[in-house]
Amino acid sequence: MDSSGCGHQTAAHDGEEHPLVAIGLVLGAMFLFTTTDGAAKYLTSALPAEQIIWMRYVVVSMILAPILLHRRADGLLRTRRPGLHVLRGLLLMTSGLLFVAALGHLPLELATAIGFVSPLYVTALSIPLLGEHVGVRRWTAVGIGFLGVLVILRPGGAAFTPAMLLPLASSLCWAIGLIITRRMRGEAHALTVLSYSSFAGLIASAPLAWLEWRSPTLGQWALLGAIGILNALAQYLIIRAFMLAPASLLAPFSYSTIVWATLIGALVFGTYPDPVSIAGTILLVGAGLYVWYRERTLTTPSTALGASISEIAENPESPAGEFEREDQR
Repeated sequence: MDSSGCGHQTAAHDGEEHPLVAIGLVLGAMFLFTTTDGAAKYLTSALPAEQIIWMRYVVVSMILAPILLHRRADGLLRTRRPGLHVLRGLLLMTSGLLFVAALGHLPLELATAIGFVSPLYVTALSIPLLGEHVGVRRWTAVGIGFLGVLVILRPGGAAFTPAMLLPLASSLCWAIGLIITRRMRGEAHALTVLSYSSFAGLIASAPLAWLEWRSPTLGQWALLGAIGILNALAQYLIIRAFMLAPASLLAPFSYSTIVWATLIGALVFGTYPDPVSIAGTILLVGAGLYVWYRERTLTTPSTALGASISEIAENPESPAGEFEREDQR
């Protein structure tokens, strides 16, 4: 799950837009992202979160390495601010680690719903970290969104568990990572940003994984590999979708993850959201959508809406200024 992207509103290379195809691709990508979260949750009963996250980085890095070797003449790993890239990678790794740890204790649909607080964090933090102006309407939406979080958490009630704080912390790390991405707009190629994030996560999570290492069964190895491959496939679908339609059209469909998470939770894990959690989720999703609507209306950079969206490029050949993230995770 980490883990969660909108940028400039470009279309495909030939200038044609195919909105229905793009929406289908986004829905498919969200399903794959949520499926990998479900698979990670299943594995947490036998393997530590650190090992699951590290193996995902291994698979993604194995996919990235030949691409970088093929394009080594382009100098994709050269950057003026390597420290900022590494910091971003560490934040995204921590976000994914916290989210997978939460999946070991919480229903999939509950962890996913709490994760939707990310765009509200981005809006609130964009003032001190980016110097952006946030008006009364968006602040009101942020307040309503955090009220939705409180409704879901019900602190002090019998339904509250400390594990509910893990997705909140995960979303905060993801949001700061996204803000760092915004600060690097136009400064680096999309593959540069993605590579530094992936390799920083791979290296930083390795000792954590080996300290907690448990020998997987053959089936668990297969599932670990599938998580990495499906996550990479989902990112590719997102890239294709944002090449076929404007980001402003596609962004709200990232909220389909809550539908997939609820279905997977019910069919695989036998869990169902209670009415109070549903009400809190509606408040949280509604607030996030309103923040997106206001940012779109004011023509400011759109906030990535889904915690599972990883860093993506509307055009994979574009510089970092042409994309916003994802957690991804």
